[in-house]
Parts: sequence; C-alpha cells; structure tokens
Amino acid sequence: MSTEADFADASRLPRTPPQVPAPPAEDPQTAVLRPVPPERPAKPGPGPMPPAAPTTAPAAAPPRPAAPPAPQACTEPPPPAGVPPLPTHAPTPAPPRTDATPAPAPTPAPTPAQPPADRSATPRDTAAFHLANSEALWNGSGAAEAHPNTPPRPTQPPAVTEPPPTGTPLSGPPLPPAPAFRVKPSRRTALAAAGLVLGLGLVAGAAAGTWLADDSGGSPAAEAVFAQGREVWHSAPVDTLFPRTLNGVGTGPGGADRTWIRAAVAPDSGCAGAFDPLLAKALAPVGCHRLVRATYVDVTRTNLVTVGAVATKADRTAMRDLRRRFATEHLDTRTDLMPRPYAAKDTPAADFGPDQRASWSIRVLDDLPVVVYAVSGFADGRTVDDPQPAAEATRTGATTAPAEAGLGHDAKAVTERIEQTFRKQAAQGTTEPQ
Repeated sequence: MSTEADFADASRLPRTPPQVPAPPAEDPQTAVLRPVPPERPAKPGPGPMPPAAPTTAPAAAPPRPAAPPAPQACTEPPPPAGVPPLPTHAPTPAPPRTDATPAPAPTPAPTPAQPPADRSATPRDTAAFHLANSEALWNGSGAAEAHPNTPPRPTQPPAVTEPPPTGTPLSGPPLPPAPAFRVKPSRRTALAAAGLVLGLGLVAGAAAGTWLADDSGGSPAAEAVFAQGREVWHSAPVDTLFPRTLNGVGTGPGGADRTWIRAAVAPDSGCAGAFDPLLAKALAPVGCHRLVRATYVDVTRTNLVTVGAVATKADRTAMRDLRRRFATEHLDTRTDLMPRPYAAKDTPAADFGPDQRASWSIRVLDDLPVVVYAVSGFADGRTVDDPQPAAEATRTGATTAPAEAGLGHDAKAVTERIEQTFRKQAAQGTTEPQ
C-alpha cells in the first residue's frame, strides 16, 4: 500500500539519466555525431534508512510527520520530443532485512569535472533521436544537416610545409648558407688521371733523354772528352791506369770479395801479336793507335788475368759502328776471337800462354776511342780445353771449370775497373789547366 506521504519527497529523488543506446556494430555513421556533454549533477538523495526492527509483534504505528513544503517549480527546459518523462513516484522500498547486518551505504555518484552546459540547442543522443534520424544517417544525406557545426572529415592529411633551410628564420640569428655539394672523384676517375699523368711523364722523359743523348754526342765537351781518351795511355801514370792492387768488393762468385796484385806491366806497343787473327781483323776498321797491358795474380796465387786497352784511330761514328757489330754478331763470345795473355818472365805469369786461357771479356766504348779487354787462366799453367766467355761463366748455376774457379768473374771485374779508370782520366784531362 502507498500513501501520499510515500510520494511527498519524490522531487528530491535523483533523476534516472537517460540510457544511451549502443551504436550498431557496423554503423559507420554514428561516429560523426557530436558527443553529448554530461548532464547537470543531480541533487543528492536522502541518506539510507535505518533497518527496521524485526517484527515479533504488531507495534503501534508512529505518528505521521507533517507534510513538507511544496517543491519549487523546475526551471529546466522540457526534454525533446521522443524522450520518456521522468518518473513521478518513488520506487517501491525494498522489504526489511530480517538479519541484524546493516545494509551497505550506496556509493554516491561521481561528480563530473566539467560544468553543466546548456542542452537546449544540442540534440539529445537518445534512442528516439536515432530512430528519428536513422534514415538520413544510413543514406548519408542528413549527416551534415543533423550536425551543421561539425566540420567535414578531411579526405587526405594536410601537407606539412617546412621552412626553407636557408634564409632568415622567424626568430634568432640568420642561418648560415648550406654548404656546396662537392662531388668526390670516383676510384676509376682517379686511376685514369694517374695513368694519364704517368703516360705523359714517360713520353716527356723519353723525349728529354733523346734530346740529351743527341746533345751529348755532338757537344763540344763530349768531343773534347772523346779526343782526350785517345791520349790517356801516355798522359796518365802507369800506377793510375794499372794500380798495384785491385780490390773487387763483391765481384767474386756468390758476391765474394776479390783482390788482385799486379805481377807485370808490358811496355806500350802496337797491336801485333796481341789478338787472335780473327779478332785483329774485326778490330781493323778502327785501327790501333797504341796498346797498353798488365797482368795480375790473385792473393791466393791461383788465378791470373791480363788486362789491356787499345787506343784506336777511329772517330765517334766508327766506334759506334764497331760497338753495334760486336753486340749484334756476338763477337765477344766467340772462342776464335780471344785476346792473348801477357806472360812476363820471372813472374807468376811466366807460363800464362794461349793454351791456358779459360775466360775473357771485351768492351768496345763509343764515348772514347778505346777497346778494353781481359783474359784469365789458372796460375799453375794447366791447359783449358773448353774456354768460356765471362758473360756465360758468371751466370747462376754454371758448372764449368772457369765458372767454378771464378775466372769469368775475374775477367769481367778487372775489365770494368780499367774501363772506369780510362773514362775518369779522359774527363779530368779536359778540365786541367793547359
């Protein structure tokens, strides 16, 4: 049973907020609706009523309280059409609990952080609103009309514009200009440039060498040295042309050091009897101005070597032709074109004759009118049946008797030493005061 007193405080009860229907699972149009601001906070309701005492016997009804004052008129705007009205009576109270455990106090509703907004101009997101506008939302024609203040969704993201890297910024000091882009040369370009420079250098060097060679052949200084070379045989002392001791550092087999002691010096003479007939015939085009000779023995008194120098009568062209012929026809390696040794009596070279020759070397100079030669053999006077030129006896791996005894090294080293002496003396003779 309910009486008028039960509904006397109905206006103080909290309003039941409208239930927002859940949007359909596949309805993309509901996402464009403007969210509804939270409702105005409701007035706090009365506190919980104390539990009733167990009814063991009928008790007298308490006196009825006086009627409360009439509620004030509500100033809120009327709800939109289609929204069900709020209830006007209080809900039926729960039956009294029979146990003595008090009921837990209801949790008060949280207070919203945002202030209440005017909902008079904003449509309510209710079931009635969705039913009234469902056709326009599904057809896509009424979305813009339903929410005129909602901006349309952009179809593509706006372009982001960045400030230029150089120029004057909006604030602060001006930015420095961007560094210029430098292209690094590739490896192939660098190699091509290096090859080009190397090629140009080789060509220039060859041209300069040819020019210097031509100039040296016809310059007055070269002509003076060439003429002085013909007079070295009597202008230089004997001990200068043929030193008493010759030291050959690293000139022996395997780089061993060699030392030779002068045993005899022949007086200057002509070339008769100094060469085999074929060698004398080969040297005839340049003529024989004078011949000087000397014989050396090594410090072990094992090997002998005779060295000589022929001052020719030829000019520069004839000496070049003779040098070219010896090189092209290999006249310096033929066993029938060997120089003969100088055998002096009462010396270790007394038995050094043509049959004891083991190795030899011949040098035709083109910057001097001189032919230098040397011939070597054993100091014990043994006969050598297979003489070998120095160019072959000094090769690595040679196993002949002249090669193993170092006779080829002796002939080659002594020839080079006397050749250097004649060049040096010819150059010095042109610089001495007359």
